[in-house]
Amino acid sequence: MSEAQAAAAPADPRTPVALVIGAGDATGGAIARRFARGGLVACVTRRSGDKLAALVDSIRADGGQAHGFASDARKEDDVVALVERIEATIGPIAVLVFNVGGNVSASILEETTRRYTKVWEMTCLGGFLTGREVARRMVPRGHGTILFTGATASLRGSATFAAFAGGKHALRALAQSMARELGPRGIHVAHVVIDGAIDTEFIRERFPDRYALKDSSGILDPAHIAENYWHLHNQPRSAWTHELDLRPWLERW
Repeated sequence: MSEAQAAAAPADPRTPVALVIGAGDATGGAIARRFARGGLVACVTRRSGDKLAALVDSIRADGGQAHGFASDARKEDDVVALVERIEATIGPIAVLVFNVGGNVSASILEETTRRYTKVWEMTCLGGFLTGREVARRMVPRGHGTILFTGATASLRGSATFAAFAGGKHALRALAQSMARELGPRGIHVAHVVIDGAIDTEFIRERFPDRYALKDSSGILDPAHIAENYWHLHNQPRSAWTHELDLRPWLERW
């Protein structure tokens, strides 16, 4: 499609979609709820579709629209089919949030090729596949938002986290490249560095001392993270943010 054809393309009258890849019980779920509350249809994915039922039900109970999909972001066929299905049967994807984790610790002396590759596929390849497929739909429409969730590991590699840091560094580079290519075509691409502990069951069980800081706002609240994603989506294009770092006020950096 040419630039002129893209500019003349009619608007899709259906409700726009917020596609959240990796809609877990904390950050991803909170982001999906926020976009649904803002009037978008929340389409949420995890590798296990059964784990999405509670999130979808809660969004619908609050008056929002939501659909859950079992999909593996590392598999090209899955991603292509997912985007095609949503665009054909639900609505145009206005927002993509890539929120897949992969925070796996292993000594470099014991790291395996299989595990390193899997972590890279989760943290970077999945972002490339979903970002590419959604961008192919957004560019002809001339607008859209693509948000990538980063971590402390996006900026520095800690001991025993070579695989995670490598994947998150690569995702950040992907986001930078996409922003430079797609920004002039109306697509807002942003990378969010979440630098700190988040209010999750994992933190509560594994790091009780850190979790105890919750009452003093010393760990990140998923709902507050989600508000920042919503803000990025609604920024005027004369002042787009590409990289945003989020940390509680007690966090060292």
